[in-house]
Amino acid sequence: MKKVFRYLFLFLVLALLAYAGWFYWENLRGTGPVISKPAGSDEILKKLEIEGGFSISIFAEGLVNPRIMISDNSGNLLASLTSEGRVVALPDKNADGKADEIKIVAEGLKRPHGLAFYCPPAGGKRCSLYIAEENQVAVYDYDDKNLKALNRKKIIDLPEGGNHFTRTLLIMPSDELGGKERLLISIGSTCNVCNEEDIARGKIMIADLDGKNFEVFAAGLRNSVFMTLHSVTGHIWATEMGRDLLGDDLPPDEINIIREGENYGWPTCFGNNIHDTAFDKNTYVRNPCMEPFEMPSLIDIPAHSAPLGLGFVPEKKAWPQKYWHNLFVAYHGSWNRSQPTGYKVVRYELDPSGDYEGNSPRMHNFITGWLQGEDRDESIGRPAGVLINDNGTMYISDDKAGVIYLVKYTGER
Repeated sequence: MKKVFRYLFLFLVLALLAYAGWFYWENLRGTGPVISKPAGSDEILKKLEIEGGFSISIFAEGLVNPRIMISDNSGNLLASLTSEGRVVALPDKNADGKADEIKIVAEGLKRPHGLAFYCPPAGGKRCSLYIAEENQVAVYDYDDKNLKALNRKKIIDLPEGGNHFTRTLLIMPSDELGGKERLLISIGSTCNVCNEEDIARGKIMIADLDGKNFEVFAAGLRNSVFMTLHSVTGHIWATEMGRDLLGDDLPPDEINIIREGENYGWPTCFGNNIHDTAFDKNTYVRNPCMEPFEMPSLIDIPAHSAPLGLGFVPEKKAWPQKYWHNLFVAYHGSWNRSQPTGYKVVRYELDPSGDYEGNSPRMHNFITGWLQGEDRDESIGRPAGVLINDNGTMYISDDKAGVIYLVKYTGER
């Protein structure tokens, strides 16, 4: 009898360990550190390889998991430090390409991630800073002289818990003359693959700037962690992390153009209208993923690449014309694949309207080297956020190495 209890106890311990490992994998894919400890910033720079004609340097270091970045009207860079519960400013007053200091804008927050500025067009009033935490969105008066967030006001309660805790913000301009801007909030799923009970999970929601009229904008998005606006078309572009547990090569991660009222497939479909029969066992007369019921992905990305930040190159002299309108995407990198993939920043060739010829756009490795070791299975950093300002300045956050990189074009124009 004792032997039976011993085996039963051992089975329970193994089951608990397996569950803990699965939960850790699901909860932190795309956010946590992987494989090896981060190297020093100087060591990282020596190992990074960037496309010819460009330079990469350390703009700020000593940060704890920097993620989303935005710039204020004075050009000061702000970043969310999700695991530290802070938003910081990184001023560069002497314009030497290095942050002068790390100034706390807001602290004591619950996993802050999304950041957005709204500045009244008439001027005179302070800009408003929106900060998305795991459980809420709050708006602050932004003191651009002292780089402080003041007069906090919670405007939206968000569902918390589950596997994906990052919340991302984007101010969406009105497409009507005299219309009002609105606030987009991306909220990931609670699970790897499931039918959600909460209407806001696995969606991009929308609300007025005061938090009212909180409703679904687009559905079927497992975890669209980053969003950006196309400067010409005004379309919303977002990266999307596909589900796990379908092997090394399925499903693809995605880049999507987000349109109001559309469904992008999860949990029933992935990629270019592929039915996920491993999850959905129902029998259909026709493919349930075919349009107009589900939107196909715009660009498929190799499975488990974990695409995060994305940004478009503006028509500015800081960049040669051949790069204008190209899309840059940070592949945060896998840690649930037999051979790691990702860990790089890539460049997609697109025309001014965001279109491309053929089945997929031409893709170039723009920055590589975060994967090291004989078998390319040791990471020294993980690119997360991408910010390309209107003046052409490009920043990349690395939430493993704790740095923000500055990228400049140095070649011939």
